[in-house]
Amino acid sequence: MVEPGASPLPPARSPLFRAEHFVWLTARVLEQRLFTYHFLNGAADPVQTALDAYRNDDGGYGHALEPDLRGPVSQPLHTVRALRVLDAIGRWAGQRIERVCRYLTTVSTPQGALPTVGPSQRGYPAAPFVPLLDDPPGELLTTGPVVGLLHRNEVWHAWLFRATDFCWQAVESLDRSHPYEIEAAVTFLDSVPDRPRAEAAADRLGRLVREHRLAVLDPDHLDAHPVAPGYAPGEHHFPHDYASSPRSLARAWFTDDEMARSLDLLAAAQQEDGGWPVTWRRWAPTAVTEARPMVTIEALRTLRSHGRAIG
Repeated sequence: MVEPGASPLPPARSPLFRAEHFVWLTARVLEQRLFTYHFLNGAADPVQTALDAYRNDDGGYGHALEPDLRGPVSQPLHTVRALRVLDAIGRWAGQRIERVCRYLTTVSTPQGALPTVGPSQRGYPAAPFVPLLDDPPGELLTTGPVVGLLHRNEVWHAWLFRATDFCWQAVESLDRSHPYEIEAAVTFLDSVPDRPRAEAAADRLGRLVREHRLAVLDPDHLDAHPVAPGYAPGEHHFPHDYASSPRSLARAWFTDDEMARSLDLLAAAQQEDGGWPVTWRRWAPTAVTEARPMVTIEALRTLRSHGRAIG
């Protein structure tokens, strides 16, 4: 089960061992390569090669890289996923990123922001909770992660200046939100260069999250936390969803006990087949099958980042 040159198998029945079996059984080549890179001492080149299969001539990414959008066309959500992969393996040099930034420029709104999904998605399958509009607005949901990842990797491009301004305005004007938008804001704030401003904005967002009960702080009382409109029944978010790393600004939003309970819950969510579940609304079997290895890898990375033993 281990590729040549990889590290030895984790202890039998450990979370990592069980997850490895699940990944080899169900995952796409990209997630197999990512798992090997993160946990079995694999190389970055095979991950990048697998990711290239989803890249289009326009510099964007498609082909269901984000499983809830099917079809070949490039979409901002696919590009968010691609940049997360490149960030994870440290591959931000060369013409690849320049082409991505050119693509971002072509699909941005006049304000410099990215829509969630562009109208080219029409005619291809997509999750029913993804809005398909002829003239979609720019969204923090997609712009925030892209801008944050570009800043974190010290990429500078003309597109980034207006997009950064858009993110600042969006983050600092939030008075109501939902968990995925908050996660996007955190990715932006964790890496944007103006650290004092980011810390002040994060402190305000943390108060909003607690006041509006956007994070379940006591898993024994789920009923006290509303599910955001449009989310699946029981699609709650927890401290570890916002602070996937202890270095995140969102870590300061939660006490040590709250974080520990959240990580306990994450560890206990591993299912009998070794994978972690998809918590958002299920709409197509293939989308769920392809998403679960992604969720599983992120769960393991979060637990390890917070010092939890995974095997």
